[in-house]
Amino acid sequence: MEREAAARRPTVFGHDALVVCDNLVKIYKVDDLEVVALQGLDLLVNAGEFISIVGASGSGKSTLMNILGGLDTPTAGHVLVDGHNLINMRPSERTEYRRNVIGFVWQHTARNLVPYLSALENVMLPMMLDDVSRRDRRDRAWELLKTVGMSERSDHRPEQISGGEQQRVAIAVALANRPPLLLADEPTGELDSATSSEVFDVFRRVNEERGVTIVVVTHDPYVVGNVTRTVAIRDGRTSTETLRYAELDDEGVHSMVAEEFVVLDRAGRLQLPEHYVETLQLERRVRMTLDDDHANVWPDRDPTADDFDEEKEDGS
Repeated sequence: MEREAAARRPTVFGHDALVVCDNLVKIYKVDDLEVVALQGLDLLVNAGEFISIVGASGSGKSTLMNILGGLDTPTAGHVLVDGHNLINMRPSERTEYRRNVIGFVWQHTARNLVPYLSALENVMLPMMLDDVSRRDRRDRAWELLKTVGMSERSDHRPEQISGGEQQRVAIAVALANRPPLLLADEPTGELDSATSSEVFDVFRRVNEERGVTIVVVTHDPYVVGNVTRTVAIRDGRTSTETLRYAELDDEGVHSMVAEEFVVLDRAGRLQLPEHYVETLQLERRVRMTLDDDHANVWPDRDPTADDFDEEKEDGS
């Protein structure tokens, strides 16, 4: 009977995900104006994923990262990270969350590291707040610097190492307290392409070897092209998702395939790709019909017109 009752219970949205954003809304007040940064955003991130988030300036990417990072709170909606409800947190709980549940790597290297501390001391610093013994702090810092390929530069201050090396140390700092989620905001934005790929390889190694979930906001095509899922945000909502997977052809050759999907949110809304809207000249209202296994979309025009009838017959 208990099994039957459990089977009848509705599945909670994102019940098994590490990150759950459900109808997330964020409104900022600027003087007498209200700016809607997020308007009903849905997002699920599973434990162990490595995803990228892309979108035009002002689309809501940074707002989302600040909310997930515990630096800002949403106006409405629901957001959970590793079981922590980010809306109802007290200030002390929010501080504890930022310290132990998430690690953050910023675009500007100066924001990630204390300038007068060595690489080793920078990595040890977050552990001091958790009363970890000096010996354990040092051992773990050494281990993390080895993971990011910076053990030989452990005694160097930030000004004595390159931008790419600073970002590698920043990754080690972000991992110091073993967070399940690592957030990175344009971590390769100030680096050249060769150095960017090196830093990305460190992120990938951390994801694969340590199982850390990584969400990175980026415009870097190398990063976007090498993660398994890219989420595009447009006008404060998740718009599309691109999934990448390996495919084996008839000759036994492996290749990466990228497939883009339009995101259907929990309210049944979706954002058609911009080039679809422009090509079909869709405005305000559209006509839709339902077939057995797909839906058709047409511009709003007179259904008795000859060209409309021809389009319906073609299924276009």
